[in-house]
Amino acid sequence: MTSSPSSILDFPRRYCPTCDRIVTKDFRPGPGGRPDASCPRCRSLERHRFFAILLSVLSPLLDDVDLLLEVSPSPQTTPLLGRLGARTHLKLDLGADNRRVDVLGSLTDVPLADDSVDLLVCYHVLEHIPDDLAAMREIARVLAPDGLGILQVPFRPGTVTDEDPSAGEEERLRRFGQADHVRYYGDDFEDRLASCGLAIQRITPRSLLGEEMSTWVRAEPDEMVWLVRPATGAAVPEPLVVTSTALTRTFDAMLGEITRLQGEVLQARGRLERVRAERDRLRGAVAAPGAPAPAATPASGARRVVRRVRAMRGRSRGRAD
Repeated sequence: MTSSPSSILDFPRRYCPTCDRIVTKDFRPGPGGRPDASCPRCRSLERHRFFAILLSVLSPLLDDVDLLLEVSPSPQTTPLLGRLGARTHLKLDLGADNRRVDVLGSLTDVPLADDSVDLLVCYHVLEHIPDDLAAMREIARVLAPDGLGILQVPFRPGTVTDEDPSAGEEERLRRFGQADHVRYYGDDFEDRLASCGLAIQRITPRSLLGEEMSTWVRAEPDEMVWLVRPATGAAVPEPLVVTSTALTRTFDAMLGEITRLQGEVLQARGRLERVRAERDRLRGAVAAPGAPAPAATPASGARRVVRRVRAMRGRSRGRAD
């Protein structure tokens, strides 16, 4: 079967690891109009796509999870966590809204026993909680000694945490980016976690995937995720501190070449579309009844002069004969 020109040029633009699909167009705008952020299939954002990859990397450590606690579940993270096969998957939030929540409660007072959670996921939650230190202490309390927490918060490197739980809605929007946020974390975020009894390991898409792969899945290369464990328990997994491994360099080289070829294909598509448009225009000009004759050009005027000269020569020969 012969492919049509359009299908040949439908070059992959993005890969979404959340729904495991290759997308031939740019992603849709995200919150606040952020360009190329939201997968058109599953609506995942940058953080969800890196979370999907991170879970895949962590899977050897998560093959025997008894209790998984997902704080503030989302339509993107819950299915990914469901694939882990945890024997118990609890979803905790203050309200159910339109989500399926198993436990109504606050992260500042988790109704679970000490050392009972094997995996805790807390994505973009702590910035909503006025007493975030109480929430961090609860994370340290409920995590098993060899349990693992995966945390992410809005974070500005090179600053200190800006917070004000008493700020009004407009002030929160201006300072923290959302009306229901009470802070924007800075470099002291890790000190806060440590003061609450947590050992920390940070990881970014760039360190795990490389620049090109991060771009292809549309993950923010330097957006941090924190892996935590109780400070008195097992060490946070060291193998996840990936710098520039041979695998990362290979991915970068491969996707760099794909990106270059993609640019060439898109340029070719643009040229083809311009040729098609010109062809259609010419067809319309020829086929249209009563269409005005094409405007004279220097070349057509020269041809008329040549024809006249030839005709005059012919008449001259006739008279001579």
